Amino acid sequence: MHYPAPLISGSTIAVTAFSSGVATPLHPRLDLVLSDLALRGFKVLEGHCLREDKLHVSAPVERRVDELMRFLLDDQVDAIMAPWGGEIAMDLLPLLDWQALQPARPKWLMGFSDISTVLSAFSSKLGWATCHCTNLMQLSLAQTDALTADTFTHLQTSTGGTFTQRSAPFYELGYSNYAQDSEAVFNLAEPSRWQVLNDKAHHTGPVSFQGRLIGGCLDTHMLMFGSEYFDPQALLERHPDDKLIFYFENAEQSPTAYYRALQSLKLRGAFDHAAGILIGRNAVTDNAGKAFDGDTAVKMALGDLSVPVITGVDVSHVAPNMVLINGALAEVSRDDEQWTLVQHLR
Repeated sequence: MHYPAPLISGSTIAVTAFSSGVATPLHPRLDLVLSDLALRGFKVLEGHCLREDKLHVSAPVERRVDELMRFLLDDQVDAIMAPWGGEIAMDLLPLLDWQALQPARPKWLMGFSDISTVLSAFSSKLGWATCHCTNLMQLSLAQTDALTADTFTHLQTSTGGTFTQRSAPFYELGYSNYAQDSEAVFNLAEPSRWQVLNDKAHHTGPVSFQGRLIGGCLDTHMLMFGSEYFDPQALLERHPDDKLIFYFENAEQSPTAYYRALQSLKLRGAFDHAAGILIGRNAVTDNAGKAFDGDTAVKMALGDLSVPVITGVDVSHVAPNMVLINGALAEVSRDDEQWTLVQHLR
């Protein structure tokens, strides 16, 4: 993998909304998190495709591609962040100049949701390590839970280095309304628990597995699997001695669509070289507790796998989120009820 340089004080972060932009009522929140980036010691480069949102995007696709390419090819830029996700970042992928990007210095691409669509493309096509993490609009300095507060700390890790995260004790049920309260923080009040789905694969007690991380929002990744933009096989070819750890989270799919998405990946051989699978908290709760809900979808689709499938993981539209580096060699382990994720940038 090609790991970008560590983010340190003085590093430049470019901000552009290559998926959904930020409408006017949310500009106070955007201004707050941009200011907080500067307070963290970063130089902030604000793009033009950012402060509007029409038809799910910040600007026409040509403008979004041009701005993203400009930042990607600028050696003064160390990281690129979008304010948050969206719906159709997929429209950028065939328009990016991948040949021009081949010799470019890798930058940290950061975020989750629809941002993960772009993260996987860069990891698959260029071998860049990319960062699935809390989105910029949630990364205020006032957010002090360990997973969120340490996001940039982990990105100070040098190539060859290691960082460790532990499962969060609580999660947020619902979403903050930044239009009403631009200074809102997470309400982490619900007890969080990672669980082993398939006990026949691993009995209760210590659990441990290792592999290269790859994944993102299931809503887009189940559609991209098998294309050049989400190609786990490319990661295996770069690291033939390792297996893969997939991570997925459901953003908007109904329980039956959720089931079909996971079953489709399984039928297409996605998990043939998996060491384990991490499933984030389900963001769709309308059917919770019904006969066919999100938990049922995961059990029916993945319950027969022989590798550990862990549910309730801190990777989701339901905060908080771990920092997961696509391509990093990860170790997942459980001792009693405490889960630990160690990532090696090598």
